Amino acid sequence: MLKRLSFMCTALLALAACSNNNDNASQAPQPAPAATAPAAQPPAASSAATPAAASTAAPAAASTTAQAPAAPAAPATPFVDDGKWVEGKHYFRIEPAQAKVSDTNKIEVAEVFSYGCPACSAFHPTMNELVKQLPANASIAYLPASFMPQENWPMLQRAFLTAQALGVADKANDAMYDAVWTTKELSAMKTETSLKPASALPTLDDAAKVYAKFGADPKEFVAVASSFAINTKVKRSDDLMKAYGVDSTPTIIVDGKYRLTPGSAGGYDQTIELVKWLVSKEAAGK
Repeated sequence: MLKRLSFMCTALLALAACSNNNDNASQAPQPAPAATAPAAQPPAASSAATPAAASTAAPAAASTTAQAPAAPAAPATPFVDDGKWVEGKHYFRIEPAQAKVSDTNKIEVAEVFSYGCPACSAFHPTMNELVKQLPANASIAYLPASFMPQENWPMLQRAFLTAQALGVADKANDAMYDAVWTTKELSAMKTETSLKPASALPTLDDAAKVYAKFGADPKEFVAVASSFAINTKVKRSDDLMKAYGVDSTPTIIVDGKYRLTPGSAGGYDQTIELVKWLVSKEAAGK
């Protein structure tokens, strides 16, 4: 059933969104379908997230966490609460507040994503625009999800975390989406309507070839990918996703305190506006 659901999320990219049980009330349709997480991890569970996951304590930020580049110094937006954004409808408070993805002292805006997620690929240009529009008191981080193994998300998660450790993740961010959705060299799709069997899915060696274009040594990449440090990062990524109460991708987390999706915000442009508003809210201590 999970395999069928995940395949539908990919095949129906331009038609309808996969359901997001926590955030679905009073939403405008998303421009692309969100991939929906199972209730628990590791994967192979039902497609509905467990509400209690949001209260699960997350571990403190690990010293091995690589930081995303600082956002450009866009002008800060003064906090004004005119009632446009409603907690529980457009965004959701994470209680208790959780650790950030990175060890930044700034207000963190983190995207929970997968390169294998069609909705994340569709949202990616908007995410790039959001980075440009954030003020200097905010920073960007990325949290890779793994909950759809049949679409090779665990490999892509490990590849991203390895690339972070080697300092090439940010340079290769656009190229990794292209490798999955344009050139298809890292695609989990056998045809337009079927997935590859597990034995035929792209491997870390294949991902290393993409990262090699940005300075990573393929042999070192594969060796680091199986290290204790990356194993720890993989576990922490999964733990944080559950602690944040994430049940679909893409999801945005603001400072470990607020969760939203393009669907809950009302669209891509509204996502940028809402995130900037939450950053200003956090900066104002409201």
